[in-house]
Amino acid sequence: MSRATIESLDHDGRGVAHVDGKVIFIEGALTGEIVEYASFRTKPKYELASVSRVVKASSQRVSPPCPHFGVCGGCSMQHLHPVSQIAAKQRVLEDALWHIGRLHPEQLYAPISGPALGYRYRARLSVRVAPNTGGVLIGFHQKRSNSVTALESCAILPAAVSRLLPELKRLIASMSTPHRLPQIEIAIGAAQTALVLSHLEPLTENDRRHLREFADCHSVVWYLQSKGPESVELFYPTDASPLHYRLADFAVDLHFQPTDFTQVNHGVNQMLVRRAMALLQPEAGERIADFFCGLGNFSLPIARSGADVIGIEGSETLVARAGANAAANGLAARCRFSVANLFEMTPERFARLGRLDKLLIDPPRDGAVDLVNALPASGHPQRIVYISCNPATLARDAAILVRDKGYALRGAGIASMFPHTSHVESIALFEH
Repeated sequence: MSRATIESLDHDGRGVAHVDGKVIFIEGALTGEIVEYASFRTKPKYELASVSRVVKASSQRVSPPCPHFGVCGGCSMQHLHPVSQIAAKQRVLEDALWHIGRLHPEQLYAPISGPALGYRYRARLSVRVAPNTGGVLIGFHQKRSNSVTALESCAILPAAVSRLLPELKRLIASMSTPHRLPQIEIAIGAAQTALVLSHLEPLTENDRRHLREFADCHSVVWYLQSKGPESVELFYPTDASPLHYRLADFAVDLHFQPTDFTQVNHGVNQMLVRRAMALLQPEAGERIADFFCGLGNFSLPIARSGADVIGIEGSETLVARAGANAAANGLAARCRFSVANLFEMTPERFARLGRLDKLLIDPPRDGAVDLVNALPASGHPQRIVYISCNPATLARDAAILVRDKGYALRGAGIASMFPHTSHVESIALFEH
């Protein structure tokens, strides 16, 4: 059995060691530990491995709160104390900014964090029928596998939803074609829990009766999905109120459909929006662009300040949702939303947007390189708040903003949006 001393954690939360001139990335190992490991992938310059035995444990190692940890692929860091997880993610952000962007922020913001358990208000559970391994399986994929973890509970789901997992297993087993029901998507709003059942065959009337009885018994709302996301439709109860979440600091309610993109962690999202507004400092009379605006998560708080908002997003569905949310909150006069591919932004297209005093940018993992490259040589927006779900692309784009566009990186910090995973959400402020 091979042995190694762990030097650090990488951006995926794996322990990093050097053995005989090779880098070994070891799942389940923590900084400072001595472990025995078994490799499952070997390359000329590195190996991927998992811990077989901890010889000397870190003081930050804890007992995972979930019995499925280590098999389930939903979490990768439950063995590390939650406070230490936050510190590790802050280092991932700092390392990316320096090694990729050659930048140090003038200020490191205090991390944004919330409860480490019960935080996940969105989830996509796979369903499999496996007669030889317990019948119906419902859960996340296993680590490094397409097999499904048979979850009886889930520590990162709200407790009321976690308790539904065995009930859902029994429900699926009672259906006419359980092997044709590939997934259940969970979306939790302020007043209801929605379940979206994907079905590859038409449901029988008996199936529909089972779903109605389940909804009545457990106070959930069923949606059905027969094809792609556009096929999702409300099933029962038919008079269910729309899903929504509230940004209390800004007196804003945002309605969404169960398959719309929303942040999974409502509590941390509240704090992230609060910090974004504090850094952006929107004021009445300003004209501010919200790029990758989604359904208005940042646009509407900006508009509530009195500023005029231009929200731009690539999804027609989300742009329509943002417009409806603005109208429902009495902010339509201050908001203008439009559809555009921001991954193909050019200086000419940017110029057509007119005067912009400030920007908020919240891109997907690919970042916003074309957008930041399109910023004008003069007449820059004075302030940019950049929210990122990928430190590497944030660092790349930050280097462009600082070196090519003349901005200063005033500060950066992380938001612990996904405790117990290696996912790093961050926020940065640039000023010209």
